[in-house]
Amino acid sequence: MNPPQSQSAMQMTDAVAPTVFTDPAHLSSYDHPASAWNRLALVTPQPDPFCATTAWQLSWREAADPERPVVVRECTDGLICFARHTLGSAIVLGPVERLWLFGCNVLGPAGVDLLEQLLRDPAIEAAGLGRRIVISALDPRGSLLAGIRARLSPYAAFTRFKQDVQCAASLQDGLDEFLSRRSANHRKKLRQAIRRAQAAGIGFERYAPGSADEAAGVFARMLAVERRSWKGITRQGMDGPMTRTFYGAMLRRLAMAREGRVMFATHEGRDIGYIFGGMAGAIYRGQQFSFDNNWRDMSIGNVLQYEQIAWLCEEGALRYDMGPMTGPFMEYKEHWTELRMPIEAWLLT
Repeated sequence: MNPPQSQSAMQMTDAVAPTVFTDPAHLSSYDHPASAWNRLALVTPQPDPFCATTAWQLSWREAADPERPVVVRECTDGLICFARHTLGSAIVLGPVERLWLFGCNVLGPAGVDLLEQLLRDPAIEAAGLGRRIVISALDPRGSLLAGIRARLSPYAAFTRFKQDVQCAASLQDGLDEFLSRRSANHRKKLRQAIRRAQAAGIGFERYAPGSADEAAGVFARMLAVERRSWKGITRQGMDGPMTRTFYGAMLRRLAMAREGRVMFATHEGRDIGYIFGGMAGAIYRGQQFSFDNNWRDMSIGNVLQYEQIAWLCEEGALRYDMGPMTGPFMEYKEHWTELRMPIEAWLLT
């Protein structure tokens, strides 16, 4: 998933009064799997829980916005996280990850309390931030947006900022039930691709890195495949400067608790494809897959998807999140998913 140009992406501006913002040293205290940020991301009802975790949010900051001021406020059962952006000529507080807006930034049962306090904080006005806040990755039918509207509507105007639909597949009944929900034509083509891969001597290797060094080694292999893929050849792959840092940092963070899931397709000792994602509790979020362009006629991507799903089912994963339905080259997701999850961002002024 490479960064498209997006009209909703918020831009950087100069820093302002630091008293409003979280000290970078304190921000780093959230950068581990057991932090309040990650704990609350997993219990908050939202379409894309993985993207609310630090593996996504702080990896984005590391890759794209390392100097951007961030506000993190926490209480026993809540946490909010915002960064300073501009939207047109206005200064706003919005999500740390500002391009796709996939992860919610109001977390936990008490997150709405913290949001109300932030909106009414005189220091926000004094810092020139006004009361302009973007909340991302909300379920338009969900309890969190309903709670925010009920609490804040008396003194905040709500404007829908962005909307999309994400897709997912249930894994809770195992591999056979997952396959039963795919079309007969898709299952037939998949069986044929698996037989061709077996006949060609293609093997598969599973990795859940458990250290920064392991993550770096696995990621180097992924990048080598990426550069031989059609995406790498056309310079649309994740080996660009920002995306390379983003996904490398993500896999490093996931390695802290062995939450990364990487599989390689190999042939005669050479990597010819990979698939990569990460766990958020029992939910797997897919990130990237690629294959050597010389193997483009062997349906390596489909076979990798199948092998990854088989691995996830063995581990007891409950859902496979595949991200947005819209955008270039997203049509393949129709064949692999049956769940549709609307996702919205809202501007409060």
